[in-house]
Amino acid sequence: MSDIKTLAIEKLNELNPEYPELIEDIVVANKKIYLSLKTDKSKVDKFTKIKLQIENELAVIDGVDSVSVSLTSHSDAIQAKAIPQENASGVSEVRNIISVASGKGGVGKSTTSINLAIAINQLGFSVGLLDADVYGPSIPKLVGDRQKPKKSKAGKILPIKKYNISLMSIGFLVPEDSPMIWRGPMVISAVNQMLNDVEWGKLDYLVVDMPPGTGDVQLTMAQRVPMSGAVIVSTPQDLALIDARKGIEMFKKVNIPILGIIENMSTFICPNCKNESHIFGFEGAKLEANNQKVDFLGDIPLEIDLRECSDNGKPIILSKTDSVVSKKFLEIAKSVTKKVGDESSSSKPNIIIN
Repeated sequence: MSDIKTLAIEKLNELNPEYPELIEDIVVANKKIYLSLKTDKSKVDKFTKIKLQIENELAVIDGVDSVSVSLTSHSDAIQAKAIPQENASGVSEVRNIISVASGKGGVGKSTTSINLAIAINQLGFSVGLLDADVYGPSIPKLVGDRQKPKKSKAGKILPIKKYNISLMSIGFLVPEDSPMIWRGPMVISAVNQMLNDVEWGKLDYLVVDMPPGTGDVQLTMAQRVPMSGAVIVSTPQDLALIDARKGIEMFKKVNIPILGIIENMSTFICPNCKNESHIFGFEGAKLEANNQKVDFLGDIPLEIDLRECSDNGKPIILSKTDSVVSKKFLEIAKSVTKKVGDESSSSKPNIIIN
């Protein structure tokens, strides 16, 4: 991989001695080159041509499958109102894009995303799931699959098919123990590629498992992708709710509908004595939904089965279909699709064989 990086820099120098000086970051991963260039925002047309030239020239390097170049301008601070949602471009053949977000990590957002995606599929809809958390991809572990994606005849990445849904994650492209030591522009470039260079096919829903927080990826996705709505995941704890409010405010600023709040780890019932304990607080997310004037989609209890199924790569909604958690996810899926406008699918409910 280091040889490819050296060849890429040499190629850039051949094209124009000034090009290497513009490089902000260059990373080679799984035969793909990710490159970010410092640009002058007043010369957009010029740098757009440079971007296309570099992508075409580097793509012919032996051993390179694809090249993704992102243009950055640090003098131009990103503003939430810069790109209205109505001007955002969609993903070909995807009808609805739903963001599953949280203000902080560790609240069970990825677990919620995969179970929600499968629940929507069980209602009869075709579903895809994009893991947009480049630094901490969880979906490969949650579905128990780390196979490498293949390419279509058109040169696009084919999503991984598992549990009747289409999946894409940076975790399918790099080793599990390989840290992604990337700057913001590189992460955005990778997310854009997973979104637009993947052959998703015809989907009723694309669920996006967002990274925690309200950083570059969240804002870029919110601005550039026409989303049908956002689902906020939080625990009842005050600390989590502080950050959840920030996520809600971000989506409001870019006019993305808040479909509702899910309270995860809402309560714990001891399997032995059956006593109920509110480890992270009582109905905090439900009260916050009321304060924010958004819907409360439901509460997911803290259960050992949920953790075990997730660790084993077999989502609980498939492994423990009669559990309280599975039924809750199915009800949440019904609420989400109803709010989007899809109260029923033309196809019959899907039966999934593990």
